[in-house]
Amino acid sequence: MRISTLALIAAAGLALGACGNTTEQRIGGAAVGAGTGAVVAGPVGAVVGGAAGAVTAPTVVRTTRRATR
Repeated sequence: MRISTLALIAAAGLALGACGNTTEQRIGGAAVGAGTGAVVAGPVGAVVGGAAGAVTAPTVVRTTRRATR
């Protein structure tokens, strides 16, 4: 990866991580999504998976917490 790509990923991670009061959930979701996306579709999948994971993580966590109680 080139430095500009790493800088873009870091900036996106910081921007997504700063959203709302569910920072830990968003960062965790972004990491899992990026890892899964990278395995499936390479660098493009990592970016898309990270964004999707960060957006959907709080909803998934709320749903799983509700289901376990």
